[in-house]
Amino acid sequence: MKLKINLMLVVLLSTILNAGFFDKDVEFLTNENQLERKFPTNKEVVLSYNNVLKNLKTSVVNISTKKRVKLGSYANPFFGDPFFDNFFRGFDGPNLFFPKERVQSSLGSGVIVTKDGYIITNHHVIDGADEIKVSIQESKKEYDAKVIGSDPKSDLAVIKIDAKNLNAIKFYDSDKVKIGDIVFALGNPFGVGQTITQGMVSATGRSSVGIVEYEDFIQTDAPINPGNSGGALVNSAGYLIGINSAIVSKNGGNVGIGFAIPSNMVKNITKAIINDGEFTRAYLGVRISDISEDLISFYGRKNGAIVTSVESGTAADKLGLKRGDLIVSVNDKEVKSSSSLRNIIGTMTPKTQVTIKYIRDKKLKEGTVRLKSIKDRTFNSTGYGYEYKGMKIETLTSQLKRQLGISQNIKGVYVNKVEDKSNSYEAGILAGDIIIQVENKEVKDIESFKEMALKGFGKKRFYIYRRGGIIVTVL
Repeated sequence: MKLKINLMLVVLLSTILNAGFFDKDVEFLTNENQLERKFPTNKEVVLSYNNVLKNLKTSVVNISTKKRVKLGSYANPFFGDPFFDNFFRGFDGPNLFFPKERVQSSLGSGVIVTKDGYIITNHHVIDGADEIKVSIQESKKEYDAKVIGSDPKSDLAVIKIDAKNLNAIKFYDSDKVKIGDIVFALGNPFGVGQTITQGMVSATGRSSVGIVEYEDFIQTDAPINPGNSGGALVNSAGYLIGINSAIVSKNGGNVGIGFAIPSNMVKNITKAIINDGEFTRAYLGVRISDISEDLISFYGRKNGAIVTSVESGTAADKLGLKRGDLIVSVNDKEVKSSSSLRNIIGTMTPKTQVTIKYIRDKKLKEGTVRLKSIKDRTFNSTGYGYEYKGMKIETLTSQLKRQLGISQNIKGVYVNKVEDKSNSYEAGILAGDIIIQVENKEVKDIESFKEMALKGFGKKRFYIYRRGGIIVTVL
């Protein structure tokens, strides 16, 4: 009986083998009772971008920073106690075990843009750093870096290391980036070392995200994690299309929504910082709003930026723009919305000549003019402006909220300008901040701001909305 069963199993196994249930192109060999799979040659095609990406490894750097953070004043439970004051005599008192500052470390990424050591990164990566170190893949050397310049409004910064013959990355025209393009994110996530992740372009021209003041992001689902900030987003040809800047996440991890600053914006700002040590924005001189559904019939277009006012003496005034004009393009680049126009002009430098197309009375008109510097902007004080301790504020209108890309629910006053070395400057207040509360009273308009700011004497707490978060400072 057992013999019959064994014979049946042998026949069944033979039938299975002959029937091709196993891969005929795979040969199984025994070697000391171990099975090894011998893969066929010239029968499989391995898809890889290694030939494109291998040269980029030395174009993207790791950045580590150290920042000394003052802890400020606090209530020491032992301070003033005679016993402890006497016990710690000669040892800096009871504050011996309560340090006045601590060292804060962080990690990020950067991209080499010149052979002699200029590197792009995010402003928030190096902001306030006392020490910046740069390391390059495949090199054991660590470089000291210095800050050349920074632009907080776009979250870009340029640093430099003392090195030669570096592998500078090549730029791509980000205006040609399309949804569905295959992309790769390079950086140093979580400090584990350089990593490359793959995805595609999910959207272009993303604004009103609330991360920085000037937003024209490329959105991607390529995994971007903490530490990737300042790293490169490249296309399938290996060219830079953006600098990784931020992610949308509830827990700090990647959920497939990442944002990169487009390469054209990066190039313009970086060039100015390298040449001048700072980036000064151009200024057109108009207040603008989006075109609503009700207004489409008046202009015959769905996209553009409606001029709501023109400041005298500006480029817009010289061009002859008037309230009600619909700006549709700048240098043949389409203006899709008010934020789109703001970003286009905001990435240009003063004295740039621009050709602006606009619609007036349903007719397309065109004019050419040279832009002026935003530093030359005169503050409008006709009823809604106010100056306080070196900062100039204005009413936070619904129109301004749309331009800034923030929620209509936010209330406060908008900081238009902050004078260098003023009290407001020393307190860390920046142009673009929104003051939402002074002491225990919320700020709804300029009158409520003045009421609290001028009430009594001494320092006051100012609560500020900045880049999607709330900070507090004393002024």
